[in-house]
Amino acid sequence: MAELEMFWQIVIETFTLFILLAGLLGLLIPVFPGLTIMWLSTLFYAIVEAAKGSMTWADWMLFVFITLLMIGGNVIDNIIIAKHVRDKNVPWSSIIWAFAAGLVVSLFFTPLAGMIASPLGLFLAEWNRLKVKDAALANTKAWMTGWGWSVAARLGIGFAMILLWMLWAWL
Repeated sequence: MAELEMFWQIVIETFTLFILLAGLLGLLIPVFPGLTIMWLSTLFYAIVEAAKGSMTWADWMLFVFITLLMIGGNVIDNIIIAKHVRDKNVPWSSIIWAFAAGLVVSLFFTPLAGMIASPLGLFLAEWNRLKVKDAALANTKAWMTGWGWSVAARLGIGFAMILLWMLWAWL
């Protein structure tokens, strides 16, 4: 009986870690909700552990920290990109066009196509607004720089989520 319980514990922990790592890799794609997927895997783990009666107050606190990281990471991602383009005095209307282009194209095609559509949407909105191709390209470069920094921030948050889960699961 104890061997079967240990087997299922290993299966659940392996599954959770696999989803955490898949979500972490997904963070490289801007519109992929990698942090949310990572959080959902820890929610699944928490539900299983709570059903077994194995969740301590420390486990719940680690889950709360993981939840706060997920929420903060999902918000900070967009703030970083928007800040970089707002520093170039790009209006919110162009930023919204870029976010919408990435989201819509990702829904109807693939997230990779959405990665191309977002900066292209910003470039077209800025070219239409400014009528100067070089200025539109400079603003698009700011978007891409912001995207790079947001990927770095999300990856850091994703690593922190994995480390907290490892503390929870293995200590």
